[in-house]
Amino acid sequence: MSGTTIDHVARATPPKVARRIKGLSDRAIAWIFVAPTIFLLLAINIFPLLWTIYLSFTNYRANRPNAEVSWIGTRNYERILGDADIWLTMQATAHFLFWTLVLQVLIGFTLAWLINQKFKGNDLWTTIIVLPMMLSPAVVGNFWTFLYQPQIGLFNYVVAFLTGADPTSFSMIGDVSLAPWAIVIVDTWMWTPFVMLICLAGLRSIPDSIYEAAECDRASKWRQFWTITVPMVLPFLMLAVLFRGIENFKMFDLVVQLTGGGPGNTTTLTSIDLKREAFEKWRTGYSSAYAIILFVTVFGLASIYVKALNKVKER
Repeated sequence: MSGTTIDHVARATPPKVARRIKGLSDRAIAWIFVAPTIFLLLAINIFPLLWTIYLSFTNYRANRPNAEVSWIGTRNYERILGDADIWLTMQATAHFLFWTLVLQVLIGFTLAWLINQKFKGNDLWTTIIVLPMMLSPAVVGNFWTFLYQPQIGLFNYVVAFLTGADPTSFSMIGDVSLAPWAIVIVDTWMWTPFVMLICLAGLRSIPDSIYEAAECDRASKWRQFWTITVPMVLPFLMLAVLFRGIENFKMFDLVVQLTGGGPGNTTTLTSIDLKREAFEKWRTGYSSAYAIILFVTVFGLASIYVKALNKVKER
């Protein structure tokens, strides 16, 4: 049936077109098939980026499409870099980014090392541990908002049981000093399994023969851990940090569900601040410059980090 269809298409193809197709190389034919997808990706990714760069040099407002648009040069960038409130937002983002990465790496690697011991029931525990990352951030945010409630939340009662404090004496999402840690705890709970899975893949990629050779040389378990396990898992660990760092830098939905950026601006991350500038204050040109600064920051740091990751792989 398929041969009949192919013959029918071949007979229906005009002779001139058939000769041109017959003369094409395999590489040219491959480009013909790939070109529409590349064009679509360029239209979706490159055009919005170029349009955003253009708007960042103007005073354009999306809620006033008929207003005159003026070219103001680098004024938006100067205002952003000189705004003290934005630097406070950057500090809040850096605090969230640093502590989530530290906790997720430490806990994730520890869990991966324990599961790699292949004890009885480790498949069940792996499934249970991975469950949080399968949930929607909106669901996780609402779930933990309920847990953080001072009157009925389970979290306060657990803390009270461990420390003896009054469970109604503090509010994780209502206190200025505790709210940043509240979002760190939730993100760590949700995404530590992701780091664990990557570390587990790294641990299981280490050949057993290396450990057997180390045992023949009478190397202790501690020595094997620091000279074999850690160096060989380090590229996987750095890859997990790269993925989580990029994702947490643009964290939005989870924090909005938990604290909404409050109390005050304590947990207002750069993504939340950008959304307010673009869709609440409608300062489109200003927010475009803000987005470009964030993009350059993430791209620059990621490029430096990838170079370091490649050097680690080459060792």
